[in-house]
Amino acid sequence: MDIRPFATEQYFARYEFITPHILCASDCETLTTGELLRLAGLDAADLLGQRLSYTESQGDPALRAAVAALYEDVPPEAVVLLGAPEEGIYLTLRALLEPGDHVVALTPAYDSLLNLAEHISGNVSHWPVRPVPGGWALDPAELERLIQPDTRLVIVNFPHNPTGYLPPPDVFAALIAIVRRRGAWLLCDEMYRGLERDAGDRLPSAADRYERAIVLAGLSKTHGLPGLRAGWLVVRDPALRASLINWKHYTTICPPAPTELLATAALLAHAPLVARSRGIIAANLQLAEAFFARHAARFDWRPPRAGSVALVGLDTPSATAYCHALARDAGVLLLPGPCLGADDHSVRFGFGRVGFAAALAQYEEVLSQ
Repeated sequence: MDIRPFATEQYFARYEFITPHILCASDCETLTTGELLRLAGLDAADLLGQRLSYTESQGDPALRAAVAALYEDVPPEAVVLLGAPEEGIYLTLRALLEPGDHVVALTPAYDSLLNLAEHISGNVSHWPVRPVPGGWALDPAELERLIQPDTRLVIVNFPHNPTGYLPPPDVFAALIAIVRRRGAWLLCDEMYRGLERDAGDRLPSAADRYERAIVLAGLSKTHGLPGLRAGWLVVRDPALRASLINWKHYTTICPPAPTELLATAALLAHAPLVARSRGIIAANLQLAEAFFARHAARFDWRPPRAGSVALVGLDTPSATAYCHALARDAGVLLLPGPCLGADDHSVRFGFGRVGFAAALAQYEEVLSQ
């Protein structure tokens, strides 16, 4: 049975490596392997001495312990290291869902969070993040109406891609309480956690608040290391964890050995890497605020509370057609909202790269013409 096309990745595959001015990247500025090793206090010899053998299916115990230390009270045995963060979504939904199982999923969302659930269960209700003056909001009462006595899984993503929404603590607590009352599983994609505009706004991980939470995280976004393909799941339930690892034997078997070494380096350099990404985003958001103020008639700007992206309204008949033409004719890349399940009058901006200022200047020149 065919699965729905992966619109976001197909769009980036078409344009990302041939378009000079990228304004919609979701990752943060990366660095070289040598820079990472130096930042972590390691030597190139550590990488050159890494044997290219099989690794443990669940992941290196020392690295799992380093990941667990990022949370309040997660034991290392609850961590499953992945061949790539995307693998974590596939493993979780394969292990949890059967045809007909009811799922509630936050929308808009990264394609695989929705499409894989639709593909496997065929029974997905959408819980939308809705625009409000100056931002976005979620209504827990709407989740109460959507969730059913037999709901198997609720899927959320905080900080949210593509809107940059971060629920207030009371909304997050209400979400956990609703899911717990139903006894449903909760898949919480936390790939952008740590990129809050104000560090004081950071939510606790769902892994530290709900025993049936499955948390997805990794190094692609917050740490600016998407090329490592390093990610993990936090799964407290031993039976579900065993099922996930069994599915993992049918996908990647084990994490790549060099990735584990470099992921260990990244966690040694966790604080400076996160501070670096947050600094880049903060500087770029200042530029964006001024840009959208100058072009208020053309855009509906709702500043993100967290993460490296924002969903921006655009005054155009079709954002999809506009973005294809913009990439093709002007060399400027924006992501059409429909790729992520948003409407066709919106685009995603990304603020995590150092080339944002030059790309924004090029886009403003296009607008002036």
